[in-house]
Amino acid sequence: MFGTSGIRGPVGETVTAAVALDVGRALGAHLRTRGDPRRVVVGRDPRESGTLLVDALAAGLRETGVDVLDAGVAATPTVARAVGPMDAGAGVVVTASHNPAPDNGIKLWQPSGQAFDADRRDDIERRVTASDWDLEAWDGLGSRTTVEATTAHRERLVEATAPLAEQVVVDLGNGAGGVTVDALTDLGCAVETLNAQPDGSFPGRPSEPTAANCESLATLVRESDATVGVAHDGDADRLRAVAGDGTYLSGDVTLALFAADAASAGDRVAVPVDTSLAVEEYLAERGVGVERTPVGDTYVAAAATAPDVAFGGEPSGAWIWPDETLCPDGPYAACRLVALASERPLAERASEIPTYPIERGSRTVEGKTAVMERVRERLLAAYDESRVSTLDGVRVETDDGWFLLRASGTQPLVRVTAEAREKERAAALFEEASEYVETASGR
Repeated sequence: MFGTSGIRGPVGETVTAAVALDVGRALGAHLRTRGDPRRVVVGRDPRESGTLLVDALAAGLRETGVDVLDAGVAATPTVARAVGPMDAGAGVVVTASHNPAPDNGIKLWQPSGQAFDADRRDDIERRVTASDWDLEAWDGLGSRTTVEATTAHRERLVEATAPLAEQVVVDLGNGAGGVTVDALTDLGCAVETLNAQPDGSFPGRPSEPTAANCESLATLVRESDATVGVAHDGDADRLRAVAGDGTYLSGDVTLALFAADAASAGDRVAVPVDTSLAVEEYLAERGVGVERTPVGDTYVAAAATAPDVAFGGEPSGAWIWPDETLCPDGPYAACRLVALASERPLAERASEIPTYPIERGSRTVEGKTAVMERVRERLLAAYDESRVSTLDGVRVETDDGWFLLRASGTQPLVRVTAEAREKERAAALFEEASEYVETASGR
């Protein structure tokens, strides 16, 4: 049921009211077995399908005697941060994050702010498969109460950030991240917004804040006096950045900027296996090590619980400061980004970070698990074992680059990534990796 970021897929196919009902029942039984508080904070992004999915989820929770604290439309980090302070046993966000409008999903959160780990996800899936729960009688049903969570999140952002007086453009992508605008305004910034009206059909731009989808933001920043531009996805767990000169910063560059600011010599930074070699080299110059994880903020957050890990980030735009929270918090990242830009232009900072040619693509396959097993066997036979990592898919290190093959968590695809210091070599590695997929697919 669970991919790298919770349950996610097309509404009416993968994600239905029946699925939400069963997840609610399973979560209620899970909390009872663990002896956790029988309260759950629930929120959603602006997708219209979220209304019925939250209703179904809440019904399942209430049937198992769990009280539902309904935060309404709220950013994912807003809900994740509210679980502990509201003495709840878990949090649930109904969201498909950066996915397109036809999709929706369900993501579960622990009181620490960390997403459910593998053991807890496995228990939920087992209970759903086996219908393993007990339903309460009429006098044992849980309640459903409306709660306000965004104010506390905004206040925490302001408390954790020194006053700022910058001009900022925030592209909310018609999502749930309005808390970013409120917090930056409270901090003293002059904020101009794009796509600020919540609308789950995402009329302003596609939800994922890629370079192509943020062209309007980059243009507005470049043609104004703005210090920085900020873009969120539908639930504001992600942040992507535009420097004051209108340059859209890659995820790897942004990761390096945040990590270098958060970590000191002797610290480590948690990053997924698809992170650029340039990030590791840039941090190594500062005495900061890298801890590689599987792709997914759940895995980055788990690594960030180690005492010497000062920061965790993904090039996709998920940023975690473990001393602040274990959830990817796009609004908090926005405050940190504006603070960095106020001290020194982001374009100047970015110019110091090396960038190498990197190629990314996908191959459609049947039976992706079996295909990846054959890929793994052939790469272990072709390369010295010391050069092959199977932490998440198969990553192969070469003398002048690397390539990664990994199965998509939600689609019948194998993702292919290759990076090298020279463009021609990156292309050659990408082709080599792609050929392994084709061969393993029997083509």
